Amino acid sequence: MKFHKEGIASLFIVLVFSAIITFIAHHFFPTFAIAHWFAYLLSAFLIIVILQFFRDPKRIFVTGDNLIIAPADGKVVVLEETNEGEYFKDKRLQVSIFMSPTNVHINRYPIAGIVKFFKYHPGKFLVAWDPKSSTDNERTTVVVEHKNGKQILFRQIAGALARRIVWYCKEGDVAAQCEQMGFIKFGSRVDLFLPLDTNLKVKIGDVVKGSQSVIAEI
Repeated sequence: MKFHKEGIASLFIVLVFSAIITFIAHHFFPTFAIAHWFAYLLSAFLIIVILQFFRDPKRIFVTGDNLIIAPADGKVVVLEETNEGEYFKDKRLQVSIFMSPTNVHINRYPIAGIVKFFKYHPGKFLVAWDPKSSTDNERTTVVVEHKNGKQILFRQIAGALARRIVWYCKEGDVAAQCEQMGFIKFGSRVDLFLPLDTNLKVKIGDVVKGSQSVIAEI
């Protein structure tokens, strides 16, 4: 299992913090073993959290020309017909995947094609399961056009803990199915907006894995 590049700065900060509190414990409380153990345990906990959160597990991609693959790990929390008002401006099937802090937070392209639209939106940091998070939170909007002409829109949405969205795409890029397109730090959500005639393969409450689970067929 690899450590994702987006976690290098966070790991460095935690290591520096751990060194400081360990030094303080030994320098100012040399005879208090409980202070030493507190510093050790807190340091170990923080390091484990960072290593776990920014893990990049090796996976064998599940791909298919007409398949929409999960863009992220997490639980399906929304599955409904809704109006998409930013790009399509019509009715679409919305599939929302909530990523808890324990999930892998790498985001991937759900289909292969061309990136036809990209936009970053600054915004709030409502909890990711709040319905308004799709329109009010910090987010990106990405539209990929499949070779058959179908377009899929998906959004990276920041949550209450997620304070940084990272993306690796721009308009005109060639999107390879399951290839990394971004990362969201510390709890978040990804929304998919699909054509109404899409054949869904998931239901509310399903736990999916990015690059592994089939969301739908077009």
